[in-house]
Amino acid sequence: MNSGISDLTVWLVIVVLGIGTFLIRWSFLGALGDRDMPAWVLRMLRYTPVAVLPALVAPLVVWPAATGGQLDPARMAAAAVTVAVGLWTKNMIGAIVAGALTLFTMLYML
Repeated sequence: MNSGISDLTVWLVIVVLGIGTFLIRWSFLGALGDRDMPAWVLRMLRYTPVAVLPALVAPLVVWPAATGGQLDPARMAAAAVTVAVGLWTKNMIGAIVAGALTLFTMLYML
């Protein structure tokens, strides 16, 4: 099957994207890494993981590929248990383990 794109073009795109990604990250770590950041910037950066992680996980819980995009009670229960244990114990590993155990138990029972 010939896609019409040469190997050179593919590798050129990979190299350019790699350099671009490196420069974006370096702009924050290399250029600004040795300077003190304002308190408001540091305060905002604390919320980055809290915003990114749910954005990555929510589609997998609400529209899982394993069920063809249909809502699944096992995954919803696991998500609810994970959030509840995380809020109650403030322990990330405990919340993940509780959510995983709930998911496996619910998948087995249902």
